[in-house]
Amino acid sequence: MPARTAGRVIGLVDIVAGWAGAFGVPFDVAYPVLEFSANIALFVPFGILVALSIPRSRRRFGMTAALAFLSSCAIELIQLSIPTRVSTVSDVVANTLGGIIGALIIRVLTRRGAPTTVNPA
Repeated sequence: MPARTAGRVIGLVDIVAGWAGAFGVPFDVAYPVLEFSANIALFVPFGILVALSIPRSRRRFGMTAALAFLSSCAIELIQLSIPTRVSTVSDVVANTLGGIIGALIIRVLTRRGAPTTVNPA
């Protein structure tokens, strides 16, 4: 979000970054770290769902990572046409990392033998 807009919006990242001050972390340091982390967290479910949507015999880690990257690029390109939004490469990186983490979660659960599909009742 542009700085002029972000200054008027009070969101969860803004609140938590303010709390970080109690631990001696300046707001200007905490905010970008938390925003980057939030972008990662928001794409973890994407990675999980994409990995689960691919049949187990064809499941490819790289495919999930590529789809997370391409989806994030599409989101950032769309934001270019919205005057109040700002596209950043760091968002693409964070979103892609989130998708990769989601795919890794499924990979770990699959290797441990946990069920990774829903059985119809």
